[in-house]
Amino acid sequence: MLPSRVRLVRTTVRLVHSLICNSSSSFMDLKALLSSLNDFASLSFAESWDNVGLLVEPSPPHTVNTLFLTNDLTEEVMKEALQKKADLILSYHPPIFQPMKRITWKTWKERLVIRALENRVAIYSPHTAYDAAPQGVNSWLAKGLGVCTSRPIHPSKAPNYPTEGTHRVEFNIDHTQDVDEVISTVKGISDVSVTSFSARTDDEEQTRISLNCSQQALMHVVAFLSQNRQLYQKTEILSLEKPLLLHTGMGRLCVLDESVSLATMIERIKKHLKLSHVRLALGVGRTLESQVKVVALCAGSGSSVLRGTEADLYLTGEMSHHDILDAASQGINVILCEHSNTERGFLSDLRDMLGAHLENKINIILSETDRDPLHVV
Repeated sequence: MLPSRVRLVRTTVRLVHSLICNSSSSFMDLKALLSSLNDFASLSFAESWDNVGLLVEPSPPHTVNTLFLTNDLTEEVMKEALQKKADLILSYHPPIFQPMKRITWKTWKERLVIRALENRVAIYSPHTAYDAAPQGVNSWLAKGLGVCTSRPIHPSKAPNYPTEGTHRVEFNIDHTQDVDEVISTVKGISDVSVTSFSARTDDEEQTRISLNCSQQALMHVVAFLSQNRQLYQKTEILSLEKPLLLHTGMGRLCVLDESVSLATMIERIKKHLKLSHVRLALGVGRTLESQVKVVALCAGSGSSVLRGTEADLYLTGEMSHHDILDAASQGINVILCEHSNTERGFLSDLRDMLGAHLENKINIILSETDRDPLHVV
């Protein structure tokens, strides 16, 4: 009888511990949670073609106690999320991508929306915003390569310009012109900021005018300057660029501290992704013993991101047949792991990072039914 009592006590302790942990979690208002998620990884990092952010919203107010993480939101995963009382589903891939003209029971994606609204479950998708983020999917994928330094293959641009306006206009005014009148006129144009300083041109003291303005204001500035031929002919117009973000962007170019054989790299990748098989295209003239020093990677579908990048190895989920042939012809090895296999493992790290970021205010759970649709048979 004693062993049974011991097992009963242990079970009771585990149950009490679980209840204590759950009761310690508080709710978060959906809008406050969305703001925190955007602070974690800004949606401005997402590609312009993507459909990210809040996709399904129950009528407000909506509070969230349980955040449910999945790579793909299928009907099977939705059933699991409802069983686990999810209030918000974070689906890495957006379940709504193409516009919907109706919400009926006819297609599986329409049914997802219906079930979500009926059960007051919100749906949020970060997708390429998490691909680009410094602590995102591609950085996680690079962890499996070994010790290396990495940078984005296509860096993102900052969401804002470093100064006001999108254009800079510069010109000189000599002593024959009324400096105060010119400055007063351009300052009167909306969305224009003006600075002036002394400049010397051809041994003549002049005043250099530099102004920043919006695209719309630029037309008014040019219209004013064109009234004075002397000013207009010496005007310089510069289009300002948003600065590049060194650690944010699509794909990663990774340089290993020490070269390894292709065979060793394959085993590292399989271990990191917990896969028994990957697909390999050997580059022309390469063997399993060929050394790998530089790896270009992109989680998911990497053709457009990796194309033209110099590396010993391309690592991604899927690539087109012809892009594989092009890479191999250049001596670049290609490893394909299936699309979502290069993404799903990130969710475990995401759970921990979001828990810390949200100060453990809500429950965060991982889907147990989410999986890549393709299997090796």
